[in-house]
Amino acid sequence: MTGELAGKVAVVTGGASGLGAGLVRRFAAEGAKVVVGDIDTEAGAALARELGDSVHFLAADVADVAQVTGLVNTAVERFGGLHVMVNNAGVSGRMHRSFLDDDLADFDQVMHINVRAVMAGTRDAARHMAEHGGGSIINLASIGGIQAGGGVMTYRASKAAVIQFTKSAAIELAHWEIRVNAIAPGNIRTAIVRKSATGEDLRRLEEFEARIREQMRNDRPLKREGTVDDVAEAALYLATDRSRYVTGTVLPVDGGTVAGKVIARKPKSG
Repeated sequence: MTGELAGKVAVVTGGASGLGAGLVRRFAAEGAKVVVGDIDTEAGAALARELGDSVHFLAADVADVAQVTGLVNTAVERFGGLHVMVNNAGVSGRMHRSFLDDDLADFDQVMHINVRAVMAGTRDAARHMAEHGGGSIINLASIGGIQAGGGVMTYRASKAAVIQFTKSAAIELAHWEIRVNAIAPGNIRTAIVRKSATGEDLRRLEEFEARIREQMRNDRPLKREGTVDDVAEAALYLATDRSRYVTGTVLPVDGGTVAGKVIARKPKSG
């Protein structure tokens, strides 16, 4: 590690597990002080113990805007500032056999967590950054917000909203040297979908995942599976001065999936 974030303070929402925990570990390894917000108090506290005094866990439900504000305030009060805000917390919503079966019962929850919390985190971080020389805000989207497809329609709509909001916020906040970018992971194994399924739904989900991952492997230009570390590396780039002239971008971390499907090559003759 090169200490690229030495002297920096970051907030990572949804940082107790999955992609968020990967980002927290990488940021801490690069010298950052990190405030982790999550509803999973057990995993969050364990992560903070593992990483030591540079990481502080605060139980926070980003569906409550006031708790998002609390994360920003905690970073400033505990570590003396805020340089990087990662709005990572998200939910997938319920899986349905068909959109025709979707009662949209989870619409408000998905939008509150996936969109409103991102807007609140961006706003609250920017209020501090605007008075302290700028900073970097990173919003976690998904290739589902870029590339149309069936299933989890509310989730796809929420991530598309994050992308459009990110670009719009980047334009407005550039005046204060605040950079706002999004990462769009794809084909990264995490538990976000599984958390919304139990029992028979979970069994069907596992079968569905197996089929869809095989299709993803066939469609993806890069054949190796993406990892949490791949996303953390992209976040590190956007968090550091290496990306000081980069704002309003959406960076897919997806093995080339959104670039287009693989063209089948004929075997060489003779």
